[in-house]
Amino acid sequence: MKAAAIALLTALALTTAAKAAERWETLPSFPPTPPAKASGMAPVNDIKMYYAEYGEGDPILFIHGGLGSADVWGNQVADFARDHRVIVADSRGHGRSTRSAQPFGYDLMTSDYVALLDYLKLDRVTLVGWSDGGIIGIDMAMKHPEKLTRVIAQAANVTTDGVKADVMTNKTFSDYINAAGESYKKLSPTPNEYDAFVNQISAMWASQPAWTAADLGKIAVPVTLAIGDHDEAVKLDHTEMMAKEIPGAKLVILKDASHFAMLQDPEGYDAMIRNAIAGK
Repeated sequence: MKAAAIALLTALALTTAAKAAERWETLPSFPPTPPAKASGMAPVNDIKMYYAEYGEGDPILFIHGGLGSADVWGNQVADFARDHRVIVADSRGHGRSTRSAQPFGYDLMTSDYVALLDYLKLDRVTLVGWSDGGIIGIDMAMKHPEKLTRVIAQAANVTTDGVKADVMTNKTFSDYINAAGESYKKLSPTPNEYDAFVNQISAMWASQPAWTAADLGKIAVPVTLAIGDHDEAVKLDHTEMMAKEIPGAKLVILKDASHFAMLQDPEGYDAMIRNAIAGK
């Protein structure tokens, strides 16, 4: 009886360990970023925006998601800096960048990045955006297509109902919010104002984005839409709708990955980007 009980407990422990090992349920630590070739605080609109550059070649701009910072892209910077000019930045109010009293909005944040590209004297870039960064990429494709070679948007939504209602109760997503808060305290010029910052950006999330099928139908820039098959935040059928409405858009499902695919499966994520650049 005792041996049977031990065997049962061992089996249960192994099952629990196996379940905990599913990579889409984990939030890996933000990886270290290589030393930058150049970095600084660019004066854009009514803020100062942190940016960093790496490598040489065709330019790629990586834009992080809400509450985060450029530090999420360490794996991608290390890979793509080998053969591209890589630019990362902290969106307004995020990371090292400042914010103002002006209400957050995707058009405003997009104009920040357009101003950054002008500041860096970059004509056109491949834009890789995650979550809010992907939304900014789609916004730029609509408003400033002349700045883009292509957009690769992961886990983006174009209406508020594209977000899952239970996202804030998901443990992995909650872990990210906590990690972002700790990072904010270390990086921000206003380290004690995380709650005020979250309140400001949450006001944007409550009503934006709000684009129509007609809006999406006007996009002429090549677009790749990627989403993890276990995304906690964005609905798969919403992403499928986006791929249907954006002319020529390609949909990529990232296997065994969630909203945080760039951290969970960097090799697969980077291969997705390279395939998009190659037109595959």
